[in-house]
Amino acid sequence: MMSVNLANRFFRNSSSYNTLIKSPLLRNVTGCRRVPQTCKCTTLANITSKKWFTYNGRCIAFIQKKFYCEESSSPPSNKLPPLMPDVPKIVWPSLLKSIRNFILATFIIRPYFDNDFSLSEFVLGSKKAVEVVSKNLSEGNMEALEGLVTKDIIPILQKSLPLLSLSQRELVAIAEDDIYFCFPYQVGIIFNEEEGKEQKRFVEITMVYHTLKGLDSMRSKGEEPPVNMGMLPEYQQKISISNYRFIREFTKGVEDSWTINLLNHFRPIDDEQQSK
Repeated sequence: MMSVNLANRFFRNSSSYNTLIKSPLLRNVTGCRRVPQTCKCTTLANITSKKWFTYNGRCIAFIQKKFYCEESSSPPSNKLPPLMPDVPKIVWPSLLKSIRNFILATFIIRPYFDNDFSLSEFVLGSKKAVEVVSKNLSEGNMEALEGLVTKDIIPILQKSLPLLSLSQRELVAIAEDDIYFCFPYQVGIIFNEEEGKEQKRFVEITMVYHTLKGLDSMRSKGEEPPVNMGMLPEYQQKISISNYRFIREFTKGVEDSWTINLLNHFRPIDDEQQSK
């Protein structure tokens, strides 16, 4: 609710008043950027004082009005909007993909790409990477993401992060010890051939992380969440799922490290409420 002095002009055509005065005030004063035709903002006049002056030979009265926006009267939603557009939400592992992942990691990547590669060790290391990246995302520290995420997704994140509220940003931050379940959803090998150039080889691994906010604190007190916590309201708001896709180049003679080229955070409870 905000107050402002409005000029109540005696125009012959009332639409002129709406166009010249009401529209910009609804946008600038109430913070609502929708045009009056679609905005639910309403005004209630509270004439506590009135001042008159003359403008172009016409009498103009300033009255006190209070603006109430119906949309802002309800508490803001904590639903996490997608950080990247058109990213599918992955929740559970696939049996067929898990078998394929084992074959690629054991019989292709390790003998031909990296003799020291271990999928289980990669999973453990990726949890720390997610903690660092998600914390910097939550704080809006884009400079710290250089070298951790690919350059092509930084502009996308720069557009989506300012749209998050403070509470939504807090949901994005993930602590490594709050992850209670994670798995590699898909392992992929990419060959990029360019005429006259050496064939480039890449490995992509899509990871899924299930997180419970405050899990580490609970365990430090000797407590464990119930098995059916996903059905309990006191836990549903704290459960989130994150999808991160890592990529690394394995071309001969190229030294590279794992970086993230796709990421998304969401809460299962948000989708359940939306479907109702």
